[in-house]
Amino acid sequence: MKLLYAILAGLAGTAAMTAFLYLLTYATHRVMKTAKTLGTMLLDRTQPDGGLADDTKTRTVGTIAHFVAGIVFAIGYLALWNSEVGAPTASWGVFLGFANGILAMIIWYFFFMIHTNPPYISLKSYLVTLIFAHIIFGFVVSYVFYSLLQPRYTFWQ
Repeated sequence: MKLLYAILAGLAGTAAMTAFLYLLTYATHRVMKTAKTLGTMLLDRTQPDGGLADDTKTRTVGTIAHFVAGIVFAIGYLALWNSEVGAPTASWGVFLGFANGILAMIIWYFFFMIHTNPPYISLKSYLVTLIFAHIIFGFVVSYVFYSLLQPRYTFWQ
């Protein structure tokens, strides 16, 4: 049952993180759409002007890849918690999210460096923003996982 909870928490955390990044995109007019960027790079569909691809297949591949990564990280959190490293609490969620953000920043940096045709985005601000987005991810994963383990309402029992 804990695995199912981790999967659900990973989906919720990824959704919260994605929403945060999309809101930042609209607020700052900078490219922060991780799923769209991921799809563009995985399918090598950077536009001639350096922009992101906007077709359905690119968005679908990027979204699926992003949510799968979120589930994998949430299962990693569960493995840590089951090994008595941390707990599904707010502080541990923020800490694990921060660590996740640093790892994601490194992965994305190298992905951009080795890609044959990466999109033109402000990489520095994108990578820094990923840290904050992953802190949100870690917090939401911890909160949802804890909420599913400790239901407050009899509906969940």
